[in-house]
Amino acid sequence: MKQKFLPVVLTAAITSVTTMFAINHFQDKCGFFSGNSHSAIPVNFASYNADIAAANAKVAPDFQLAAESSVKAVVHIKTTTNARTVVARDPISEMFGGDMLRQFRTPEQMGSGSGVVISPDGYIVTNNHVISGTDQIIVTFDDKKTAKAKLIGTDPSSDLAVLKIEEKNLPYMEFGNSDDVHLGQWVLAVGYPLSLDATVTAGIVSAKSRSIGINATKSRTAIESFIQTDAAVNPGNSGGPLVNATGQLVGINSAIASPTGSYAGYSYAIPANIVKKVAGDIIQYGTVQRAYLGIETRDFKNADQQEISKYGLDKNEGVYVAKVAAQGGAMSAGIKEGDFITAINNTKVNTFPQLTEQISRFKPGDHVSVTYLRSGKTVTTNVELKNINNTTDVVKEKSSAQIFGASFRSLTAQEQQKFKISGGVQITGLGNGLLAQQTNIKKGFVVSGVNGNPVKDTEALDQLLSGQGATVQLEGFYPGSNGMYYYNLRTDDDTH
Repeated sequence: MKQKFLPVVLTAAITSVTTMFAINHFQDKCGFFSGNSHSAIPVNFASYNADIAAANAKVAPDFQLAAESSVKAVVHIKTTTNARTVVARDPISEMFGGDMLRQFRTPEQMGSGSGVVISPDGYIVTNNHVISGTDQIIVTFDDKKTAKAKLIGTDPSSDLAVLKIEEKNLPYMEFGNSDDVHLGQWVLAVGYPLSLDATVTAGIVSAKSRSIGINATKSRTAIESFIQTDAAVNPGNSGGPLVNATGQLVGINSAIASPTGSYAGYSYAIPANIVKKVAGDIIQYGTVQRAYLGIETRDFKNADQQEISKYGLDKNEGVYVAKVAAQGGAMSAGIKEGDFITAINNTKVNTFPQLTEQISRFKPGDHVSVTYLRSGKTVTTNVELKNINNTTDVVKEKSSAQIFGASFRSLTAQEQQKFKISGGVQITGLGNGLLAQQTNIKKGFVVSGVNGNPVKDTEALDQLLSGQGATVQLEGFYPGSNGMYYYNLRTDDDTH
């Protein structure tokens, strides 16, 4: 029996020894001798490849130079609004149907924000809401140099404003092309948040052509086509730049989406192409030369379900033309109600913000190529853009009569002597402007001051109003009545 099993045992032993010898000798040379062929963790040799390392380095750019150069061109803006006496209806009197007026004293108010120098001779861009209604504007650079700034002009529709300081050879930031900004691109937000010194944060572009409705609270013709990022932006960052990896200005940080008022994940910047055009107009003309296609629109995002079904907004690309203005550029070019505008100068537009962003770059008199769909067919036409008055004329800065909708005359020398006043302007007609809409002022009122500054005549009134902020207080009296009266109104409701 033993003789039968001995060859079997001997054969098994020889086989085992041979197998172990083969494993030890060949395991480093043969791929199929692995410790665990079903391992969940891949294992690779730790080698270094310079080409691969260089390629990976491009994924995360170095922001050092962009950050250091940007900080030098970004300023901290501090604003002061003087204490004022305002006149308003007495709430108790109003409860019983009365019309009694009471005077209230508002305390001095301080505010802050950011701005960016866009030229070596001292022009600065910031947000309109940073300086709106203020009486004094002070800017401070990163090196603590301070200067008093003059307000050149504002545009509530885009929430932009231009300031000027009397300095030369300043560090400034160059404009980049915001059309070249893409989803996932790295960007920097630079500014003075939460009363801190100059601060730089980084994030990526998370969306483009966003409309959040914030500018509509300041203007009936709001322009919103924000660049949305996840770069941290907090109160105080408003007016500061959004910067690309090469240090170019690609946007102006303007708003945040937050339930608390502080950063909660998303921030919004005005595209640089809009900023460049608006700032250029304000510097050259004193006001924005806004162009219009001459249409009313509907798109999928700003229409209700009934309109979506009625116009087929969920079945067609582009922006639906709901109405065409008479004598407007669109009507002259043959665009009709029911068309879907799909491109401006070969740039696709699928939403109203995209359309307004493209048109906002042009002036009245400029020509643009408009592509639209009509009954399933693509048509391209050339449109001459016009201003709010359906002309191509330059829109001049608003005078006091345009702002107030009222008529004025200077007091005569005899009237000044009678009222014991030096100068003064009397309202001879109210019209239907802001004075009539926002106050209960009466015809015959004599304006003796604007925001604490004396008014000599109608020319001085125009000059004073052009240099004031968005909130104006008229001071004066009614001939034959005792006491001074004060009327407050906002002049930043842009009717363009």
